[in-house]
Amino acid sequence: MTKPLMILIAGPYRSGTGDDPERMAANLAALETAAWPLFRAGHLPMIGEWVALPVLSSAGAAGPLDPLAEQVMYPTAERLLQHCDGVLRLPGESTG
Repeated sequence: MTKPLMILIAGPYRSGTGDDPERMAANLAALETAAWPLFRAGHLPMIGEWVALPVLSSAGAAGPLDPLAEQVMYPTAERLLQHCDGVLRLPGESTG
């Protein structure tokens, strides 16, 4: 097998949810459905929220709707992109 790739799984998280936490959780679950096939293929799946949400929590934010989220969510994705070998973009509109 060749070197495993780190693949960023991207798609809607907050977009189109009306900031409804249940819909945001459903969007994250949809992103996560792509993780196993990538892992099974020998790669390392990555989702930005897997990193950003714990960072927000450790900063004392109340969650992804906290004003601090603007300083964490997109910057996390930008930093991850510098380390990922590819992006798997799932369907759906996303402002991120």
